[in-house]
Amino acid sequence: MDLTELFCDVDDFVKQYNRTNNLQIEDSKHKRTIDCRLTDSEIMTICIAYHQSGYKNFKAFYWNYVIPHLKRQFPTIVSYNRFVELMPKVTVLLSAYLVTKFGKVTGISFVDSTPIQVCKPKRMSRNKVFKDVAAKAKSTIGWFFGFKLHIFINDCGDLLAVKFTKGNVDDRTPILDMIKDIFGKLFGDKGYISSDLSEKLLNNGITLITGIKKNMKNKLLALEDKILLRKRSIIETVNDQLKNISNIEHSRHRSISNFIVNILCALIAYTLQPKKPSISKTNELLAIA
Repeated sequence: MDLTELFCDVDDFVKQYNRTNNLQIEDSKHKRTIDCRLTDSEIMTICIAYHQSGYKNFKAFYWNYVIPHLKRQFPTIVSYNRFVELMPKVTVLLSAYLVTKFGKVTGISFVDSTPIQVCKPKRMSRNKVFKDVAAKAKSTIGWFFGFKLHIFINDCGDLLAVKFTKGNVDDRTPILDMIKDIFGKLFGDKGYISSDLSEKLLNNGITLITGIKKNMKNKLLALEDKILLRKRSIIETVNDQLKNISNIEHSRHRSISNFIVNILCALIAYTLQPKKPSISKTNELLAIA
């Protein structure tokens, strides 16, 4: 999605959101405020465009691209420091906009979590921004200090639900909070094995399908389910793209609010990708098998 198309889409959403929620400007009679020359739509567009740009540093993106090359598109552009101050004001709008970009539930869903590291574990005692907010935990790639991003996707690679937790939260804990509108089969790794969770999901019309551990008895699965379980790596590809293309993870955050904006914009940038990781239709997989 190019910049003009992105801005038009964002601006249409913001106008609709304001109309739907009947938002009014607060009475500022007794408040001392600084006028914002940029609209919410412009702030959101620039933040999302950063995660589509390939830049790994927002400051470099703003100084080297936005200010010198986008002056015509954003004639009221502000300084970098002022823009950073403005970013938190669009957090709610970004959250609502992300939800509108979620995909369609197809009956085949995948779940996984990925660590979002905010600094190296050896530096966590000196990290003041995320003190008492982030947590130290261990993942398959080792120890990290930060958070976990839990996501649901469909077989087309579209996001269906997301949730953010501390790094030491069990992967199974947020699942029941994420299953609204989800139905059919849910595929996860061995970390989601739980008879109690499976029963609760089944009561909500969802069948949880996972691999088995070495000390567990083998269980019978339909051929279709076996093939789809092998294709669970699609969600790991999505996590990889979120980190290496959308730049969802870095260690230069100076405030929690801007950290949240970074996460939301990275997720939105992923949903706007013209091509996402996907798998073949089930009947085609069965034919191959």
